[in-house]
Amino acid sequence: MKMTTLVLIITAVLTALIGGLFYAYSCSVVLGLGKLSDTEYLKAMQNINREILNPVFFMSFMGTVLLLPVSTFLFRGQQPVFIFLLLATLAYLIGVFGVTVAGNVPMNDALDKFDISGSTAEAIRQMRDNFENRWNFLNNIRTVFSVISIIFVVCACIWNREV
Repeated sequence: MKMTTLVLIITAVLTALIGGLFYAYSCSVVLGLGKLSDTEYLKAMQNINREILNPVFFMSFMGTVLLLPVSTFLFRGQQPVFIFLLLATLAYLIGVFGVTVAGNVPMNDALDKFDISGSTAEAIRQMRDNFENRWNFLNNIRTVFSVISIIFVVCACIWNREV
């Protein structure tokens, strides 16, 4: 097996892992969190947002940011694999990484600074109202773009003839 094929396979696995994370949030985690009281919801999201900042998450999230462009570069001139990887890279960098950095992370940071125990019930309700629907919407965008990226990477794997 050539090194380029191995890089492509690792890229596919990382892309699928991060897509699965966002998918699981969209179809289960946020639904369960939505059933919690305002205080329970905010505390749970604070804890989730703190705990996800770990080496395993960063390996898959940032590994995909790095390996998609590397894979695209490695397969330049090899059509249609290059086009599939270029589309996967653009979808991931804009719809997953970009949305995360510009949308979800600032919201997570604001929530992390919010003092739940020192806030009134009204302030807690307001924080949840300002956070939950927008965060879930942004996560759904990340999920859709992750799936799109996965589809394109799988297509690249199928059309790759170097083994």
